[in-house]
Amino acid sequence: MLIFFDTETTGLEANDRICAVGMVEEDQTHYELIHPGRKIPPAASAIHQITNEMVKEAPVFADSKSYLRFRELNGGSNVLISHNAPFDLAMLAKEGIEWQGEVIDTLKCAKALMDDLEGYSLQFLRYELRLYREEEPFFTDHGALITPHHPVSDALHVKMLYSYLLDLAEHEKLVAISKSHVLLNRLPFGKYAKRRIEEIALKDAGYLKWMLESLVDMDGDLRYSIEHFLREVP
Repeated sequence: MLIFFDTETTGLEANDRICAVGMVEEDQTHYELIHPGRKIPPAASAIHQITNEMVKEAPVFADSKSYLRFRELNGGSNVLISHNAPFDLAMLAKEGIEWQGEVIDTLKCAKALMDDLEGYSLQFLRYELRLYREEEPFFTDHGALITPHHPVSDALHVKMLYSYLLDLAEHEKLVAISKSHVLLNRLPFGKYAKRRIEEIALKDAGYLKWMLESLVDMDGDLRYSIEHFLREVP
C-alpha cells in the first residue's frame, strides 16, 4: 500500500518535534495534532498555523492514533511517500518509529528527473507542473481543503506529484532514486546560483572546495554532486 504523509514540526533543529501528522492511505485521510513536548515558536506557527493553544490538549506522539497506525503499517510491502522524506523519517525516528518498508522521496525524484527547474519545493512544483489545474476535484474527492502547509493538504499534493512522476519513471525507479544520491547539475544557491556545477568546477574549483569545507550541513546530494564534478576536472 502507498502511504502519502507529511509532518509539521516545531522547527528544523535536532531538538524539534512533530506537532501534526497528515496521512493519505488510498482514499482515506488522517489528521492529528500532536503535543510536541516543547513550545512551538512563532516562526514555525507562521508557516503551518499551528499554535501552542491548539496542541495543549493533544496527545504526545507515543499516545496518538498516528503512532499506532504507523506501527501497524510499518514494513511489508507498504511504501511511505513524502516530499523531503529524510526529514520526515528523522522526525518519526525521534518518536520511536524506524520505518522498515520502502520509501519514495518526491523531492529527490523531482530533482533527478527534472534537473532544469528553478525550484523544487512542494508548492513551487504545484504551480510549475500545473498540478493546481486538477487539484480542486481531487481534494473534493478526498474531503479535504486546499491549505498549503496543512499536513493533509501537503500529503495530497505529494500524491498528485507522485502521479506526475510516474509519467517520467516507473514506481521501482522512483524507489531506487530515493535510495541513492542524485547528481545535481546546477548549484542551487551562492554567487553561482543556477549555473552548472560542471562549469563552475572548470572555472572556479576553489569556490566549490570552499563550499565543501565551510558548509558542514550541506545537502547530501549537493555535496555528492560537487565532489563528482571536482573529480572530473582535468
